[in-house]
Amino acid sequence: MKMKNKISVLIAAFIVSLSFNACTDDDNLRFQTVENPEQITFLNNFLPEYVLSEETENNNAERFLWASPDFGAPTAVNYFLETSADGTFTEENTQVITSTSETQVSVSVSQMMDLAEAKGLSNNQVEDENGELVFDENGDPVYNNVGELFFRVRADLGDNAENSPETTSAVQVINVRILLAPVDGGDEGPTGDCELDQLWLVGAGVPDAGWGWGSPVQLLCTGDNVYSGNVNFSPENDGNFRFFTEEGNWDSGINFPGFVDEGFTVDEVFQDAQDGDNNFQFIGDAGIYFLTVDYNNMTISVGPEQTVGVCDLDQYWLVGAGVPDAGWGWGSPVSVACTGDNVYSGNVNFSPDNDGNFRFFTEEGNWDSGQNFPYFVEEGFTIDPLFQDAQDGDNNFQFIGEAGTYFLTVDMGNKVITLE
Repeated sequence: MKMKNKISVLIAAFIVSLSFNACTDDDNLRFQTVENPEQITFLNNFLPEYVLSEETENNNAERFLWASPDFGAPTAVNYFLETSADGTFTEENTQVITSTSETQVSVSVSQMMDLAEAKGLSNNQVEDENGELVFDENGDPVYNNVGELFFRVRADLGDNAENSPETTSAVQVINVRILLAPVDGGDEGPTGDCELDQLWLVGAGVPDAGWGWGSPVQLLCTGDNVYSGNVNFSPENDGNFRFFTEEGNWDSGINFPGFVDEGFTVDEVFQDAQDGDNNFQFIGDAGIYFLTVDYNNMTISVGPEQTVGVCDLDQYWLVGAGVPDAGWGWGSPVSVACTGDNVYSGNVNFSPDNDGNFRFFTEEGNWDSGQNFPYFVEEGFTIDPLFQDAQDGDNNFQFIGEAGTYFLTVDMGNKVITLE
């Protein structure tokens, strides 16, 4: 019996020894990976310009989203969001903003402000070597508040791989503009808001609208008193059109002399139609252009289309008490336009008052086209925490944040709804 007991003890000790060695080997397991992993691809659509201000410094400026690269091994990946002052990303000129194991990271307005100021950008008027304020030949103040920031994402496996490979994304250029401070002895500088939520375009020169209020084209507020967006222009049928400050109100129109008399420089593709109303006349090639009406620099300009893809809808409509400019009716619904590949975005005034409930609609005037909170959840969307299920009879969205204007994005491709 004693001999059997000794044999049993030896067998047990041998098993324990094997288990211990196996655990030790697992703890030091390192994967063999591919030598040249694929480049990281950004998934989010970037804005033409990011407006920065101290008042919004706690807001998110951008959330970087990217696809996970294939390293050829099932192991954790380390990601680093990096910036470079001049965009070269040399070893001595690269700064790590943050690291994460997720495939997304947010950068605040404050962080972008710090990077912009480190490059010498400022919201104050430029001074000369004598400390005197600088003005241009037209007598306007000179600022150095516009510039570029450079970002990329780098990924590696750290100690989890034999050869510790790494890969990066392409460099993403972010155009930033710091809102201006008041000029000494002058009026206050821009506040970061537009006097209007949008401008409206109606006329034959804007064929998606025509001469009527059935489908006017919107030009959204995209910065401090800057209105911009993609517009389909055509010179056919005389190519005439007019701007309006109020939807449905013909008396709110601003014609060509109305802008010229205010000191605007107007793009050469437009001219005075010399008709009874002195409308704008588009004389360029038919097509979609990115139109900008800038009340700060007093310019109306067009450039290449900035839409990066095609949307299934021209716009999304919002109706409900949580969107006070709309309310529960179709008299003045609020919409967000297609701004990318199945991405809808724009400035929306939200309020938690009167329960803060609202709903999305795919067709103007059609209650049956509504999409409530559970609809997006069931589709797999990640929804901004300032929205929740209203738990009312229709399971509408409920806005629970502070009342104010937010930049709303509904990204159908990445399945996210965000507020900035």
